Amino acid sequence: MGYYWPSMIADVVDYARRCKACQIYANFIQQSSEFLHPTAASYPFEAWGIDIIGPINPPSVKGHRFILAITDYFSKWAEAIPLIEVKTSNVVSFIKHHVIYHFGIPRRIIHDNGPQFASQAFYRFCDKNRIQNLASTAYNPAANSLAEAFNKTIIKLLKKFVFSDKRDWNEKLGEYLWAYRTTVRTPTSFTPFSLVYGCEAVLLLEIQILSLRIAIANELTTENNDRFRLRELEGLDEKRLQAQQHIELYQAGISRTFNRKVKERVFKVGVLVLAV
Repeated sequence: MGYYWPSMIADVVDYARRCKACQIYANFIQQSSEFLHPTAASYPFEAWGIDIIGPINPPSVKGHRFILAITDYFSKWAEAIPLIEVKTSNVVSFIKHHVIYHFGIPRRIIHDNGPQFASQAFYRFCDKNRIQNLASTAYNPAANSLAEAFNKTIIKLLKKFVFSDKRDWNEKLGEYLWAYRTTVRTPTSFTPFSLVYGCEAVLLLEIQILSLRIAIANELTTENNDRFRLRELEGLDEKRLQAQQHIELYQAGISRTFNRKVKERVFKVGVLVLAV
């Protein structure tokens, strides 16, 4: 109404695009700009997702403030330990003693861009063992979705069961892992324990109040018991194949739901983007 020049609108738009404050505090676009790309694992212990939970308040009686957790992408088997602080040396030792010495050297490990995983010492450890060291996209925790999902599960268990003495959560971490490993996971339709060992774990309740399978097992002769266990081991490959099929169907369903909400954004040379 008071000022005008021929390129006024274009100049104002260009100025706004170059304004850092305008970009930082602009409305956040909730829709994803990229289609979902699920992480695939074709056999157990091929790929692991590792992450750090914490800091946790209040800390444990022994001063633990973090949980270092790692989860197998195929079987959903999880390992976790409490830590007072998380250093690269803690991460390397954890992977050695809880992954490599139990399940062998993995093909790849997926993590966020935390300093413990981005250090030269961790890169040297991965290079020495021929492990693909894959970092998820910055500011996008969902890129390491399995680790994030396990973190949520552990946090829920902490909230549910640590209510009387909130500082003994480190002592109960083993119970949480046991519950997680013996519960059917939705993506596979099997328990992690059965996919790793070929049979279901014997629960304490089944000993206190005999279940049918325990009662039958107690009546088996040594020969029949050996034959039964052999049949379970022979069926392990088939069970893992079924789990792989369930994972693929589950991921396909999640991808279809996610991709319907995607709003693709294409960037060309010369387009201004905010570099944080």
